[in-house]
Amino acid sequence: MKQTHTPLSAIALIVLSCLCFTAVDVTVKVLAQRYPVPLIVWARWSVQTLIIVALLAPRMGVGMFRTARLPMQLVRGVVLIGSSICYFAALSLLPLAEVTALNYTSPIIVTLMAAAFLREHLTRPRWAFIAAGFVGMLLIVRPGSDMLTPAAVFAVGAAFLYATFQILTRKLAGEDLMVLLVYPSMVGTAVLSALTPFFFPDNAWHPVVDTAAFLSIGTVGFIGHFLFIRAFRSAAVDARRLDRIRHLPRRLDARRHHRHRRQRGGIDRLRALAGERGPIRAGGGGLVSLVEFD
Repeated sequence: MKQTHTPLSAIALIVLSCLCFTAVDVTVKVLAQRYPVPLIVWARWSVQTLIIVALLAPRMGVGMFRTARLPMQLVRGVVLIGSSICYFAALSLLPLAEVTALNYTSPIIVTLMAAAFLREHLTRPRWAFIAAGFVGMLLIVRPGSDMLTPAAVFAVGAAFLYATFQILTRKLAGEDLMVLLVYPSMVGTAVLSALTPFFFPDNAWHPVVDTAAFLSIGTVGFIGHFLFIRAFRSAAVDARRLDRIRHLPRRLDARRHHRHRRQRGGIDRLRALAGERGPIRAGGGGLVSLVEFD
């Protein structure tokens, strides 16, 4: 039977993570009015990479790159970078509320993908949440309105890629938390550092406010991803604990049965040695009563 319980600690961490990402979205929306999207995405992941290296390198060294599932880590990093590019592009072309509404499809996609790839059971409440989220998205998007422009493809693509990223994160829940933070940042910095010079404006000017904004999207984004990964790890740990608790009575029954069989075997041997004589038989009966009572 698959685990469907979600701990409150994981929910709280997800909520805090979403608040961090919302702050990043607002900042990106402002920056996108003056700077190209690839530059903003590069700043987002480069700043996070600097933070991670500064925090982890003295303590972990090369250990922060140690993973047993390198291909999946690299794919996860590329998927997240693709999601960031699509989402930031959507923010630069569409109103923030509309991009957020289209991004509501991400939890729906995650739930369906979890059932398909993680074999998670879809309960009736989960189906109800999926339906409610889809209806809410339709109420905001209003099919047939001017909102469904070609730019909306970026928002939908970002939702799909981010859902894929979440599934990969769940499959890598056994990996070190810091390693899970390192690889997307490193992959994003490496890929975008090669592309950014082609998009860097010649007349770029970074006043103090914009510099602080560029630094903040990397810093707050780092905190958001840290909380996000902790949420998945918390859910995985809670699932294992709950599984142990669920099977505890069964294990105790097995131990009690094994102990009872050993005790009854000892009594039978005593009876055999005594030859079933009266006084010993009575004593044996008393011993059986005491053992069974215990």
